Amino acid sequence: MNTHQEPVQTESDPALRTRALESLLIEKGLLTADLIDNVVHKYEKDVGPLNGARVVARAWIDADYKRRLLEDGTAAIAELDFGGTHGARIVVLENTSTVHHVVVCTLCSCYPWPVLGLPPGWYKSYAYRSRVVREPRAVLREFDLHLPDSVEIRVWDSNSDLRYMVLPERPAGTEDYTEEELIPLVTRDSMIGVAKIETPSA
Repeated sequence: MNTHQEPVQTESDPALRTRALESLLIEKGLLTADLIDNVVHKYEKDVGPLNGARVVARAWIDADYKRRLLEDGTAAIAELDFGGTHGARIVVLENTSTVHHVVVCTLCSCYPWPVLGLPPGWYKSYAYRSRVVREPRAVLREFDLHLPDSVEIRVWDSNSDLRYMVLPERPAGTEDYTEEELIPLVTRDSMIGVAKIETPSA
């Protein structure tokens, strides 16, 4: 039996206040639910992750930048003018053919906003936060990521002072791609570690 109980929300809960404000604006005809959903989707999937994709693409084509990124993620990311209070310190973890990194925040939803945008709903869910630490391979399979037993999986727990971002493996077949051609290949989920980047189809 699952005895876990979600915390009771109070009037001071920011999420509750946000929902109340959203309902009021919709009721007054100033916003629509579809518009809100579209804006959230844009920042979850496009605007925010595009920053991270630029960081990844630069690291794939520039060995010196990659070295700086792995040594001091915060400083190297700032070279591309990405940063801010939500990413005061960012550590970048490189995925390889033998080691695969996955990021979580077990306490809440600490997340490197400057490079990944808004955290997806599943990242904030109790199920992901509790299970990926205990059974990462099983959770990754639920994301349709099947890693061989020979690949070591390392789970990193973000917090309010330290955020993690994954540098995914560069897919085969992209050796001649330019930085701008590489950027669209990089996904938000690959920078969290729940996906790999596939070789582009011909």
